[in-house]
Amino acid sequence: MEPIDQLSKLIKKAESIVVLTGAGVSTASGIPDFRSGNGIWTADYSREYYMSRAYFLQDPEDFWLKYKEIFQIKLLKDYQPNKVHYFLSELETKGKRTSIVTQNVDGLHRLAGNEQHVIEYHGNLDTASCPKCGKSYGLAYLMAEDVPVCVEQNCGTILKPDIVLFGDPIVKHTEAEMAIDSSELMLVLGTSLLVTPFSLLPSYAKQRHMPMAIINREPTPMDDLFDLVIHDELVSVVNQLEQSII
Repeated sequence: MEPIDQLSKLIKKAESIVVLTGAGVSTASGIPDFRSGNGIWTADYSREYYMSRAYFLQDPEDFWLKYKEIFQIKLLKDYQPNKVHYFLSELETKGKRTSIVTQNVDGLHRLAGNEQHVIEYHGNLDTASCPKCGKSYGLAYLMAEDVPVCVEQNCGTILKPDIVLFGDPIVKHTEAEMAIDSSELMLVLGTSLLVTPFSLLPSYAKQRHMPMAIINREPTPMDDLFDLVIHDELVSVVNQLEQSII
């Protein structure tokens, strides 16, 4: 049986699915892949330094200028969900209990209509919060100011983006493990599985003896963990899956 047919069978059988997604899911929406062979982080390792908690604390004004440039904040609302996002949303519509654990910070899973359970493992670009008083601000305010500050009772503290910077703690890992605990099937889509602790999640699922499948354009160091491995463009694979599932 072809891998696509095997995967289709697994998806049809499962009532609950946990989906791990990475940058490869959003590339068809025009968002650059950060960690592929030609990714943004690969092109300039200094970006990891600038997008760190340490640099934010050292020079928050310059941090914001580089943050907006690196993450192309001005273009954020121009991006729209693609076929892969809508496919996952449609699984929910068809009655699958779907938990999405995403490394992506673009918010496109929610925009596509995934509503049951989306865990934004590395946060979201849409908001920033005051490190002092905790007040949250939306994208419109962040766009209006070169260096956004908190205006709550003349606080004046420079805001911190609600994404996980290098050096920040991961606060969603336990929630991601709980999503795995309540699922029957794991799908991993468009991630190289190079970033820890996110990369530990497939091993956690393996210990629970659930079927596991990965679809990624390039091989990953963890391919051997999976029952099904498909190296192909995600949109192409999803188009084939749709014909037999949806």
